[in-house]
Amino acid sequence: MKMLLLLVAALSAALLASAAPPTCYSRVLALSREITESFKELQTSKTVDSCVEMLPRLYLDIHNYCVLAKLRDFVAYPGCDRVAEVNELKEKARSLYTILISYCRRDLVFLTDDCNALEIPISPPIEHSITES
Repeated sequence: MKMLLLLVAALSAALLASAAPPTCYSRVLALSREITESFKELQTSKTVDSCVEMLPRLYLDIHNYCVLAKLRDFVAYPGCDRVAEVNELKEKARSLYTILISYCRRDLVFLTDDCNALEIPISPPIEHSITES
């Protein structure tokens, strides 16, 4: 009986831990990654309008203070209003900006203000397996 109670308690704790609401930081991080990935997909799509090539780069790092200016510039960019994917991306960028300046304003810490770092995304490190050595 004790084992059954321990199992039920462990499962309940695991379910409660996974059902925890997102923090401001986790929400902003997830949304910035989603926007960056959507922008990459939009840039590489063959079926999208040629105006997409003229859009400002959209690599986002929420730890960089310049991300606020980057989001403002992207949302205010006048081109591509006729492309639905761009409008959706602008709405997501507007939401992220609002979350950053309103809801999470006191919760976030910007580690840098290097605007050039947002122009050239850093590639993730290549992981080498033990068998490659």
